[in-house]
Amino acid sequence: MPSSATAPVGSAQPQAPQPARNGLDRFFKISERGSSVSREIRGGLATFFAMAYIIVLNPIILGSGVDKYGHHLAGGQLVTATVLTAALTTLLMGVIGNVPIALAAGLGINSVVALQLAPRMSWPDAMGMVVLAGLAIMLLVATGLRERVMSAVPLGLRKAIAIGIGLFIFMIGLVDSGFVSRVPDAAHTTVPLQLGATGHLNGWPVLVFVLGVLITLGLIVRKVPGAILISIVAMTVLAVILDLVAKVPAASWGLTVPKWPGNPVSTPDFGLVGKVSLFGGFHEVGIVTGVLFVFTVLLSGFFDAMGTILGVSDEAHLLTEKGDLPGMNRVLMVDGIATALGGATSSSANTCFVESTTGVGEGARTGLASVVTGLMFALSLFLTPLATMVPAQAATPALIAVGFLILAGSVRDIDWSDFTIAIPAFVTMLMMPFTYSITNGIGMGFISFCVLRLVAGRGREVPVALYVVSAVFAFYYLMPPLHLT
Repeated sequence: MPSSATAPVGSAQPQAPQPARNGLDRFFKISERGSSVSREIRGGLATFFAMAYIIVLNPIILGSGVDKYGHHLAGGQLVTATVLTAALTTLLMGVIGNVPIALAAGLGINSVVALQLAPRMSWPDAMGMVVLAGLAIMLLVATGLRERVMSAVPLGLRKAIAIGIGLFIFMIGLVDSGFVSRVPDAAHTTVPLQLGATGHLNGWPVLVFVLGVLITLGLIVRKVPGAILISIVAMTVLAVILDLVAKVPAASWGLTVPKWPGNPVSTPDFGLVGKVSLFGGFHEVGIVTGVLFVFTVLLSGFFDAMGTILGVSDEAHLLTEKGDLPGMNRVLMVDGIATALGGATSSSANTCFVESTTGVGEGARTGLASVVTGLMFALSLFLTPLATMVPAQAATPALIAVGFLILAGSVRDIDWSDFTIAIPAFVTMLMMPFTYSITNGIGMGFISFCVLRLVAGRGREVPVALYVVSAVFAFYYLMPPLHLT
């Protein structure tokens, strides 16, 4: 266990490594990593419930887009595609990568597909661009370039990425729960966010969230096993009761209303699977624009995944003394496969989810947790109505707790006396929540690190790979003003 991976008070501490007890234990290295089957199952379930919202949210985002020919994607087919791809890719990550990281349709990338690609071409053409981006990622992994880029990142910036993710998921928890909201007419005020929907905390859903946060933190402080999962289940039951008794308006809950479905079983519709055209998009927009579209999708997922993998692995105590993840290439290859598979099923690029830290908070340390999460997604193919009855207000308290645990476990490992690393770390960790993008945080952190090291006369200390990546990020930021997108 790396010395820098000391867990904060209240997080699930790894047990001392023990000899393997059976074939399952040996395959997943459960005892070797100080975990247990029960911890892995709890962690897998907690991760699933924390990210089950994607079953509802991804179809809404993709369904809001219209392609060049005025076509929408069918909602029921999008649900099936979203769940199927999340199940397959998460199972692959568990078996091949052996890390407690779950995958699903990436938020942000799906917006790029729906709002930038589709309006310029047909849906199959747009999804073909996603497949090509996934193939490019796999090529980068196969040649070792992607891992070399990740290894070039100094430890201080890696810790900043982990902290930034912690702050980011903390913000996600506040926003998705409705505890804070965007000011409707922000142009006429200096305050972009407000408490609740009106500047005050009103309504039963907010109460469910607040109670969930208090219960989750209280159980963590008491070091109760299964604290996060207990809170999610308990708050879901409370939400169902409140919705039934208090007649809460459906809009108050947001995307998911905690209502028992009349029929919890549904038949999956695989109509979108395989509806993809690899090179049709180039015919629609031209070679240069097509390449830039593929590059945009690639870049949107490349560093989001990098930050998530490092952040989750750090919280799970899987990194070495130097901050590297053993078997990183396998993990990165699965991420590339997930991007391509998301395009092939029309669910958009799939990527690693920061909500995996919820399962890590329950003690998950191996790929068995991902197998559990993947099986839950597979089950959801037939039980989608049941899986989507967990409201955001019941699931998001876990993000608040885990966000703190990540911050407490990483902030002490940054050398704050060296401004050439402290300032980029500061920029990295704050830009993620403030721009609502992991990619922006990493990009601005990398660029500022290279610039400050050059200014300090320490440019030779920066790996060449980091200069290259920073230059790519700079080009990425310049693409819109130069009208290259």
